[in-house]
Amino acid sequence: MAYATIADLVPAYVDPEPADAELLLTRASRLVDGALLTAVYPVDEDGLPTETAHVTALKEATCEQVAAWLEAGETGTGATAEYRDVQIGSVRLARGGRGSETGAGGGGSAAARLAPQALLILQQAQLTGHEPYTYQACEAADG
Repeated sequence: MAYATIADLVPAYVDPEPADAELLLTRASRLVDGALLTAVYPVDEDGLPTETAHVTALKEATCEQVAAWLEAGETGTGATAEYRDVQIGSVRLARGGRGSETGAGGGGSAAARLAPQALLILQQAQLTGHEPYTYQACEAADG
């Protein structure tokens, strides 16, 4: 289930609407979920946040992720490399694109990590940076 709708995405973050907007929102929501693995926040029976600030943060982070992917030519699949060939003065950087080999030092696709704006939104909502923890369930008192 996506944290944002097409109406949330268009035109506030992108315009025109991408043909695969629904799929991009779903994929971006999965990536946002990955950033929330140790987050603790109240949810409903479907696992969706109940506090307005969290609902807003997840929606905005999802939209920012889709916007970043579209800017980079990414589809959320990981098939697009971060860059193929970049030259700044005498420095030339190249990473494999589709159908080419990436070396061990390759950074992979933009789909593999959360976009900076999406991460900032989650951080500001205090949904990231938590350590994993365990707990023991309380036993019901016999009465």
